[in-house]
Parts: sequence; C-alpha cells; structure tokens
Amino acid sequence: MATINKLKSGSWRAQVRRNGQYASSTFRAQADAQRWARDIERRVDLGQTIGAAVGPNPTTLAEAIELHIADMCEVGRAPRRSKAYCLDKLKSSLGRVKLNAMTRECLISYARRRAANGAGPATISMELGYIRTVLVHASAVHGIAISPEPVDLARVALKRLGLVGKGQERCRRPSPDELDRILTHLENKLRQTIPVARIVRFAVATGLRHETASRLFEAGYQIPEVALVTGHKDWKMLRRYTNLKAEDLAMRKPRTERLRAS
Repeated sequence: MATINKLKSGSWRAQVRRNGQYASSTFRAQADAQRWARDIERRVDLGQTIGAAVGPNPTTLAEAIELHIADMCEVGRAPRRSKAYCLDKLKSSLGRVKLNAMTRECLISYARRRAANGAGPATISMELGYIRTVLVHASAVHGIAISPEPVDLARVALKRLGLVGKGQERCRRPSPDELDRILTHLENKLRQTIPVARIVRFAVATGLRHETASRLFEAGYQIPEVALVTGHKDWKMLRRYTNLKAEDLAMRKPRTERLRAS
C-alpha cells in the first residue's frame, strides 16, 4: 500500500509497502509522487523485485527538472527566483522532450528558436547551463542513464554561431538632470503616501550598487574602502564601476593633499 506525505520542505515523500517489499522516494509535486507509487505497485504485482534503493525514473526533461527541484528543496537549497523562473520556462518549452532525444541537434534548434524570439546570448547560455545541471543531477544522484555531452557539444556550436556568450556590461548611469526630474516627479505625486523620493535619495547614496559604487569612486575612495560599503568580495568586480577618465585623474587631488587641506 502506498503512503504519500507532505514534508516540511514542501516536497512529497511516497512510500510503498506491498507483498513484503518496500520502496520510497521524494518529489516536488504530489501528482509525481502518486504516479511513481502506482508504477511501483504495478511492478510488484507483476512479480518484479524492488528495494529501498528504487527511485524515480524520469523520461522527459520536465520530469528531470521536477526531480532536481524536489531533491534541492529536500536539502534546504530550493532554487531561487531567477533559477526557478528559468526552470519553469524550460519545462514549458522543452519539457515534453524525452531525455534520450535531448541531442545536440535538438538543443541547437531550441537555441535558434530562442534567439529568433529575442533571447540574447547570455540568456541562452544560462538556459543551457541549467539543462546541463539537471542532466548531471539525474545521472549523478539517481543513476539515470543520461549524459550532458550533447549540451557541451551544442554550446561549442552555438558559441561559434554567436548565439551564446557573456552578457554585455552596462555602464549607463542617470545624469544629475535625469535624477532631478525623477525626484521632482515623485515629489509632485500628491496622492502618494510613501515618501518615495526620500527613499530613492537614500538608496542612491547607500545601496543601488552601480550608482553608489561609482559615486564613492568619484569621491576619491579606494577599492578596499568601496568594497566595505558594497560588500564585494572580489575587487575585480568593482573595476566596472570606476568609470575613470584621464581628465578626471588630472583634476583629482592626491588624497594626502586633501587630508592636509582638511
């Protein structure tokens, strides 16, 4: 008889005890747990031997994604918002594809469609990365006979076609005039009860990361000092926020001179 219980993590654990045999597994969706339990019971009724190690056998990418999410939730590492959103998109677009049909050609065709619909190289690269993560998880954790090699081969081909790559660094900052117009607009909203303009001023000065880091550099602070405010552990990441120009260096006084003047 099958027993299905909801865990604190939100996942569902299915346990089957039938004719002296036992098997259990965990799923994110209750329907998946029920389907697996019925399959195990059918196998026992057919005289097949099962054991506690018997687990799910996903056949489609959607099922492999659900298995990956369930396992991560069970250990307290549920996918965060961006990853969860991407996995849901993959389920809707590629979910019905059989794992044994997840070939290099299939993935290249998918990437071409995504690019035609406006997805950029960084987005497509991220999606391929998540597909690979799901396949590796199914193989390493559950022993599913699936290889991530088609993803690696597809990535090589797509990189040469310019369809995958890194995102472009954005250095656009609002000008003082643009900030003034934004703040003026917010201050003139009479029905607004939340002091949004003051919140924006505070955020710009203390923690919208690009703008804050740039302003700190413009004020003459050094990388270690700026890192204390922004929380960057890798100082290399702060280089994109410096936005230094030769004319700025020529006009800037050495810090020791500023200290003497003060």
